[in-house]
Amino acid sequence: MTRTEPPRTVEGVTVTAVPDPLPAPAAPPLTGLRVLDLATLFAGPLAATLLGDFGADVVKVEHPAKPDPARGHGPAKDGIGLWWKLLGRNKHTITLDLSRPGGRDTLLRMVEDADVVVENFRPGTLEKWDLGWPELSAVNPRLVLARVTAFGQFGPSAHRPGFGTLAEAMSGFAAITGEPDAPPTLPPFGLADSIAGIATAYAVLAALTARERTGRGQVVDMAIIEPILTVLGPQPLWYDQLGHVQPRTGNRSRNNAPRGTYRTADGAWVAVSTSAQSVAERVMRLVGRPELIDEPWFATGARRAAHADVLDAAVGGWIAARDRDEVLAAFEKADAAVAPVQDVRDVMTDPQYAALGTITTVDDPDLGPLRMQNVLFRLSATPGAIRWAGRPHGADTDTVLTALGLSAAEVAALREEGAV
Repeated sequence: MTRTEPPRTVEGVTVTAVPDPLPAPAAPPLTGLRVLDLATLFAGPLAATLLGDFGADVVKVEHPAKPDPARGHGPAKDGIGLWWKLLGRNKHTITLDLSRPGGRDTLLRMVEDADVVVENFRPGTLEKWDLGWPELSAVNPRLVLARVTAFGQFGPSAHRPGFGTLAEAMSGFAAITGEPDAPPTLPPFGLADSIAGIATAYAVLAALTARERTGRGQVVDMAIIEPILTVLGPQPLWYDQLGHVQPRTGNRSRNNAPRGTYRTADGAWVAVSTSAQSVAERVMRLVGRPELIDEPWFATGARRAAHADVLDAAVGGWIAARDRDEVLAAFEKADAAVAPVQDVRDVMTDPQYAALGTITTVDDPDLGPLRMQNVLFRLSATPGAIRWAGRPHGADTDTVLTALGLSAAEVAALREEGAV
C-alpha cells in the first residue's frame, strides 16, 4: 500500500507527487530479547511462546533422549504432534543434558548472553546440577530466571509433583463448576497451565522493566495454583467478610439473571447474559414479558437471580420456538447480549474471528499450511508474528552451538559425552 499526495501546481506547472510508501511496521517489541526455554509441557513453554510471538529469540532446550512430552500430547498427523506445532512456534530447538558436565557448562555459556531463562523443574533440581540462581546470576547478573512450578519454590507442598489439574482443584475452580447436584467439574483442557503461562510472560516483562532501573535481574517464582485463584474473582474476600462460600450453580449466576445457555428450535444452543440492568430489560421486552420489568425484584441482578426459574422459563420458551439464526438476529436488533455456542468448526468460520485475524495460516515444512491461533493481541506499530511452527527435536542444535562459538570438535565431544 502507498500513500499519494494530490497533484499540486508549482509556478504554473502541475506536479504529481511520487507515491510515498507507507511506513513498514517496526520490528516486534521484544526483538533482541534472548530467552532460554528449559521448561516442559505447558505453563512455562507457553510463556516462552508468547515472548517469541513478539520478537524474542527463543531457544528451546530439551533432553537429548527425553523430548518435551508436549510433543506427544493430543492428536498427531504423520506421527508429528500437532499441539507441539502450536506450543513450539517461533522457537529454535536444541538438545542438552543439563545433568552432565558438558551440558551444564554449555548452558552457562548460553546464559552469559541470555536475558531470560524459563524452567519448571521441581524445586532443587537446578541446584542439584549446580545451575541454581547463584550460579546463573554469577555469569549474568542481568538474567531474569522464571521458575514455574505447581506449588511455588517453598512451603509444605513445594516438592510434590503437580500439574494444572491440581491447581484447578485446589484453587476452588472445580468446586464452583458444574451442576449443583453433580460432582465438581474439571476443564477438559489446560486451563490453569494456560493462565499461568500468560501470567509468567507478564511477570518476566515486569522483571525486565525493573532491570532497566536497577541493572540487575531477579527470580520470578510462579506457582500455577495462584494465577487461577486470581481470575476466580472475590471469593476469598466474600468469605473473609461474609463467610460466603460460592456454590455450584451450573450455568446460572448468583449475580444476574437471565443468564445461561438455551436451546433453539433447530437444536442449536445460544448463550445469553444480562449483567447490565438495561440489557435485562431489553431481553424481557424482546421475549414478550415486559411486565416482569415492573416487579420489585427485577431492579437488581442479585434479586433477579433469586427468580431465575421465572426468567429462564420466559427466555428459554421464547428461544425454543425459534431457529438459531432468528434468535441471534432478534437479539442483535434489540441490542441485547447473545452469542452462539460454537465448537471449533464454527470458530474456524466465525466472521468476527475472521475480521480480527484470530486464526492464521502458518506454512510448515513438515505438514504444509497449518491453521492455528494468531498472536495473543494486536499492536498497531510493532506487531507480533508467527515466523514458524514448532520444529523437530534438536533441529537447531548444531547451528545454535556453532553460533555460541563452539567448534565442530567441541560439539562432537558433547555428543560423545551424551550431553547433546
